[in-house]
Amino acid sequence: MDLGLRGKKVILTGGSRGIGRASVELFAAEGADIAFCSRNPDQVAETVKAVSGKGGKVIGEAFDMESGAEAYKAWLKNAAEKLGGCDIFVPMISSSGAGLNADWQKSYEYDMLGAVNGVEALEGHLAKSGTGSIVFMASTAATEMFVVPQAFNAVKGALLVYAGQLSQALGPKGIRVNTVSPGPIKFPGGNWEAIKGVMPELYDATEKTFALGRWGGAEEVARTVVFLASPASSYTTGTNVIIDGGYTKRIQF
Repeated sequence: MDLGLRGKKVILTGGSRGIGRASVELFAAEGADIAFCSRNPDQVAETVKAVSGKGGKVIGEAFDMESGAEAYKAWLKNAAEKLGGCDIFVPMISSSGAGLNADWQKSYEYDMLGAVNGVEALEGHLAKSGTGSIVFMASTAATEMFVVPQAFNAVKGALLVYAGQLSQALGPKGIRVNTVSPGPIKFPGGNWEAIKGVMPELYDATEKTFALGRWGGAEEVARTVVFLASPASSYTTGTNVIIDGGYTKRIQF
């Protein structure tokens, strides 16, 4: 299936490992031009080397969200200039919930303001695109109880509200806004790999809850991210797609 991504300009943050890395690889395979950032310069360089030559232009740069909101917006605007515009924005930098209830500020700045400031920086380019698309990363932790009350869960819930309202505000400008909510996903260097080592009881209990009987992988989430972002999903906006192998149990209407 041709997703219509050849030549599209994608800006993605947090693209050197996990779901972000898998998304960069899939966008590249579809022929998109990509600018991405991540905190670890070695991982960025390795990703650029692995992806270059498989599709369109690939620009990877090291950037740390601790540099502040203005530096973040400047990086995004510079990325758009280098690409010659922006058709798709996918912010994936996240606190990842690693600090449980101790990272309220970081979760707010990374997960929430990373989305808000990113839209502010790129809205003009997305409106000019004609096929503008934003895909936010939320979590099933935002839709039902997950482990303990914590910053990550609450902020991802707020992101869902923001995304839904933003889809109404930006629709008249030709910009679609959707959200992807993964359940527990396992990949090298990810949270669940660490949990397996330090909290094997939680890891084993979680593994038993998947209706499909197995952990999901980063590429399985990335496929939905790339499809929602693409012109192949041109009439989809304001939706939240849960990808969890049957981990959550509520009935959705």
